[in-house]
Amino acid sequence: MIDLHPTGARHAIIWLHGLGDSGAGLAPLVEALALPAEPPIRHLLPDAPERPITINMGYRLRAWYDIESFDDIARRAIEPHVRESASRIQVLIEQLMTEGFTPDRILLAGFSQGGVIASFTALRLPVTLAGLLCLSTYLAAPDALMDEVTEAARATPVCYMHGLYDDVVPLSLGWEAKGRLEQAGLTPEWHEYPMRHEICMPQLGDLRAWLLARLAT
Repeated sequence: MIDLHPTGARHAIIWLHGLGDSGAGLAPLVEALALPAEPPIRHLLPDAPERPITINMGYRLRAWYDIESFDDIARRAIEPHVRESASRIQVLIEQLMTEGFTPDRILLAGFSQGGVIASFTALRLPVTLAGLLCLSTYLAAPDALMDEVTEAARATPVCYMHGLYDDVVPLSLGWEAKGRLEQAGLTPEWHEYPMRHEICMPQLGDLRAWLLARLAT
């Protein structure tokens, strides 16, 4: 795990990468955002474990969960793996809290698979985070959300960003996630961009502004 921990940091962002990537793969995004030195922000970029991925003929990749099929949401995000990874991220959040980072100064962000784990974790926490940032992603176990979302999570600010031409996670899955969150009592902010499954330059300004607004306290 990459842990960028400036002196005096009391704000923290946990960044979760996508399938086959690593924490290091998101480091250029953190750099490109050029967030100000004040207040100092700690960035944690954990690595998913390596596991066989069914859609890749069992080839081992860094992944938060296996994908057995793109056509069935239950097989697109294997729930036991999702819950296992979410538990790991919850432990990381709890570690930050023991170090003095209050929940309202901890933000959870993820791209693609990482966004699935970020949202699954944040929506079930007993605390309200500074924010939940979901990039080009979707919901795992959407039918369980209404029963499992916490009252504290309903107060967490949420932002979804998605590409109009995403050929890996279709835009419709992002819209479905937004609708599910609204049904569960959240009010997610939504942005879409003329891009595929990626992060584009026009998006960076919106990302930066949203993060700074959430970490202004």
